Amino acid sequence: MTTQMIIRVEPGLKKKVSQLAKAEGKNLSELVRELLEKYTKERDMGVYIDNLWDKIKQDFTENNISEEDIDEAIRQVRLKNG
Repeated sequence: MTTQMIIRVEPGLKKKVSQLAKAEGKNLSELVRELLEKYTKERDMGVYIDNLWDKIKQDFTENNISEEDIDEAIRQVRLKNG
């Protein structure tokens, strides 16, 4: 179920955003919903961390880095730092 949100913007801004939405085949509400979803997703720390782990996993896979390689790297740093 959706709920209504009332915001105040300058008339010129509303006109520009409405035109952009129309050019994309959307209405103003659809465009604002997409923008709010994107905004919250980009700032959600949990999502950010999940995406970071996914990127790390992808980098390790692409570079053939195994769990044993990581364990060995940690062991070497610990030995070096005493």
